[in-house]
Amino acid sequence: MTKGILVDIPKCIGCGSCTVACKLWNQVDFDDRYPSSGKEAVLSDKNWTIIVSCEVIDKESRPAWRFIKQQCLHCQQPACVSACFSKALQKNSDGAVVYYPHLCVGCRYCMVACPFDIPRYEWDKTFPLVTKCQMCSIRISQGEAPVCVMVCPTGAIEFDERDSLLKKAQAKMNKDSNYIRGIYGEKEVGGTGWLYISDIAFDQLGFKTNLGSDSLPIYSHNYLKYIPGIAVIWGMVLTVLYYYSKRKKELLTKNQELEDSSDNKQEKEVIREKSFETSKDKHN
Repeated sequence: MTKGILVDIPKCIGCGSCTVACKLWNQVDFDDRYPSSGKEAVLSDKNWTIIVSCEVIDKESRPAWRFIKQQCLHCQQPACVSACFSKALQKNSDGAVVYYPHLCVGCRYCMVACPFDIPRYEWDKTFPLVTKCQMCSIRISQGEAPVCVMVCPTGAIEFDERDSLLKKAQAKMNKDSNYIRGIYGEKEVGGTGWLYISDIAFDQLGFKTNLGSDSLPIYSHNYLKYIPGIAVIWGMVLTVLYYYSKRKKELLTKNQELEDSSDNKQEKEVIREKSFETSKDKHN
C-alpha cells in the first residue's frame, strides 16, 4: 500500500527538530547561508526540508504565527519521474519518489517539470547532483517511519497508509470546526504523498493552490518519450562536429608548419647567397 505523511499545521511549533534530524540521517552538511527554519528558510542542496514561519491573521482576526514544513511532496504521479529519461528518479511501490545519483546525467529536466519547485542542484560542486527529500525510503522499506516523523515533539507529523491518513484528516476536520475544509495534497496534480490540514487558508500560507487536479505526466508523456532519441541524435551531431573541428585544426597546424618550413628554407637560401657574395668580394 502507498504510504503517506499527514502534517497538522496548527500543531507545529516551529522547533526545527525535523530539519536537524533530516540532515543528520542523510549526512547533509549544515550551511549558514541557507537557514532551515524561520522566515528566511529556503530549500537548497543543503536543506532537503525546511520550516517556514508565516505571520497570518486567524479566524478571530488576530495576528498569529503558523509554521509550514516544506519538502518534496512525493506525488502519486510525479512529473519529475516522467521527465527523467535516464531513470534517475523513480517512484517506489510504497509511495516514495527516490533519486538514484549514479543514473543522473545532469539534464535538470526534473527541476523544470516539478510543479512545486522542489529539486535543487549542487551548483557549488565539481560533479553536481540533484538533491531532494527521499522520504527516508530505506527506513520505510524496513517498516519504520521517516526520521522527521520520529522526532516531532508535538505529533504534528503522522506517518501511515495514505488512505488511512485521508480518513484521519477528514475525521479531524469534522470534529474540530477550526480547521478549514479541504486537505492539501489530496487532489493537487493527481494527489501527493504529503498531506496537509490547516486552520488558515492554504494560499495565505504560501501553498500553490492553482495547480489543478490533473497529473502533469498526462500532458508531458507524449512529448518526453522522444527525448532519449533526440539526446542520442544530438550526441552524434556533437561527436561529428568535434572530429570535424579536430581535423580542421590538425590541417591548419600542418599547413602552418609547412609554411614555416618553406619560409625557413627561403631564409636559408638568402643567407647562403649573401655569404657566398661576401666570400667572393673578399677573395677579389
